Amino acid sequence: MGLFSFIKEAGEKLFGGKEVEAAAAQAASNPAPLQDLNDKAARAIEAYIASQNLGVQGVQVAFDGASGKVVVQGQAPTQEAKEKVTLCCGNVASVKDVDNLMAVSAPSPEAQYHDVVRGDTLSAIAKKYYGDANKYPVIFEANKPMLSHPDKIYPGQKLRIPPLA
Repeated sequence: MGLFSFIKEAGEKLFGGKEVEAAAAQAASNPAPLQDLNDKAARAIEAYIASQNLGVQGVQVAFDGASGKVVVQGQAPTQEAKEKVTLCCGNVASVKDVDNLMAVSAPSPEAQYHDVVRGDTLSAIAKKYYGDANKYPVIFEANKPMLSHPDKIYPGQKLRIPPLA
């Protein structure tokens, strides 16, 4: 699956990102506060993943505030669940990159991804990828539970675009 890049300033605010960045800047002289904040951020991301009820097990998250990188490990029941974990991690403020090392019980082809820009709608995204704006529910369902409503997407968010069945 590889390393995925996200917009660092966009996403859920689960922890004190600015606090982590400040500690990262001072880490050369005293790395202890940064490690504590990195651990706190990793636990917040783990809790967020758990709250999505994706059926993943043994999730372990490591966060590096200096680089904004998340590494996630564990076991996902499907490729879809693994991809949703990537989105859970990446669509968090202060996260720039996600390296998803999760194993998948039932592998399948990977989805495409779309970076939301100002003016995007799920209908327009569906038209772009599927040639039919009325296929927007496919994208909405593929990004649940991170999306709560089809009209609530924001610039900087990354969305899964699964292949049509």
